[in-house]
Amino acid sequence: MNACPSDAYGSLERTFARIASVRDAIGVLNWDTETIMPDGAADGRSEQVSTLEGVAHRLLVAPQIRDLLESAEAAPRLDDWRQANLREMRRAYLHAAAVPDDLVEANSKAVSQSVMAWRQARKTSDFPMLRPYLQEVLDRQREIGAIKGEALGLSAYDALLDGYDPGMREARIDELFSDLRARLPSLIDESRALQASLPQLHDFPGPFPIEIQRRLGEKLMAAVGFDFERGRLDVSLHPFCGGATDDVRITSRYREQDFISGLMGVLHETGHALYEQGRPKGWSRQPVGSARGMTLHESQSLLIEMQACRSREFVEFLTPLLRDAFRAEGPAWSAGNLYRHLTRVRPGFIRVDADEVTYPAHILLRYGLEKAMIAGDLALNDLPTAFNDGMKALLGLDVPNDALGCLQDIHWPGGSWGYFPTYTLGAMAAAQLFKAARRADPGVIPGIGRGDFSPLRTWLRAHVHSRGSLANTDDLLQSATGRPLEAETFENHIRQRYLSSAE
Repeated sequence: MNACPSDAYGSLERTFARIASVRDAIGVLNWDTETIMPDGAADGRSEQVSTLEGVAHRLLVAPQIRDLLESAEAAPRLDDWRQANLREMRRAYLHAAAVPDDLVEANSKAVSQSVMAWRQARKTSDFPMLRPYLQEVLDRQREIGAIKGEALGLSAYDALLDGYDPGMREARIDELFSDLRARLPSLIDESRALQASLPQLHDFPGPFPIEIQRRLGEKLMAAVGFDFERGRLDVSLHPFCGGATDDVRITSRYREQDFISGLMGVLHETGHALYEQGRPKGWSRQPVGSARGMTLHESQSLLIEMQACRSREFVEFLTPLLRDAFRAEGPAWSAGNLYRHLTRVRPGFIRVDADEVTYPAHILLRYGLEKAMIAGDLALNDLPTAFNDGMKALLGLDVPNDALGCLQDIHWPGGSWGYFPTYTLGAMAAAQLFKAARRADPGVIPGIGRGDFSPLRTWLRAHVHSRGSLANTDDLLQSATGRPLEAETFENHIRQRYLSSAE
């Protein structure tokens, strides 16, 4: 990074670099919590993380930060990257300054305790066990949403949403989701009817040893472009991408009778990891070097997992790897049969295992529920029933227990209120970006068919990853695809893949 153009701006860069280091430490502690920490260490870990959250918060809202921001903003105009960095510093400061230190630490402690309770409650399908801990998190999130909303001139839910997807608002989401909500039932029904008319699928005879699944996952991560010198793969109850700058940790979970779930989880998280590993090097510890919100982050995971790695071309590459890994042969292990398994439309209980046609229904449900809980229109006691009713209405499923219902996701116990809609917004952005990449470089699809993701990765590095937070989401998509975020390309993709004879 070049010499800073002003003392005020230089001081801000140094402070934000320190904050980034504290957040990196939090990221590694959170990874440890979800992967290898013994349960008996939970209370100590809660104290550690809440203390560090408080340190980061106090650094950001220190009295001199406001003065430094004002001085830097009053100085001669900076270059584009520093100007964007200053804008993102101001945004981070406004969010943080609205929330008092004691609420930051109380929220962090509530989240740590709730996540540990969720891990046990999910295993035993015991929502009452989680409820008091989750209530504490919900209460803190309502407080944070209300306080930030007042400071930013937003509703409580929009203020929480803005923390995950800068500039996104509930009204915009409702507009983007409205057509999808109306068309989704027919898309699901038509896809299932078409697939029911095809010859019967061949099931894959297991078991599939977990160690072989893990090694195969690492091989595919390397093909996609994951840098193992700056990251690793582990196991957790809920797959995630975390860690720190230049130390990207991803996880998946495995089942011996089903290799597809674990494999697709690895590819999904690898998409996230590519974004993190591709962020602009010179700005990695500055706000402008961060990924531009969770809609774009989810677009990267879904672009890899859904758009690219469920394509016919990728399946042709994957099939012989699977046969070799599991020493398998027979009709089940044909590319055609594997492709039909990877694109099978089948309503199910678990969101992370859902196909891309029914997946938006899971998000529409959670989006509506979390808005109602933040607004106070849905009591936590009524969440299991409301969740189950929604699953019945949207997917026709009777949820047998809470582990397959409202307990399946870590997001609410983990304090991520306002995150859920970014999954389907990300699916929309992924469809736009993948279409633009294929149009820009005819080598993208043949490369995927050979297991060579470098043409796709090069395009994404140039148009998404290396741009960090230089531009907002719509401007980045406009530049990369010719259009701001929209639903049409995603719906066209669904129709082409699932309602026509060829992609």
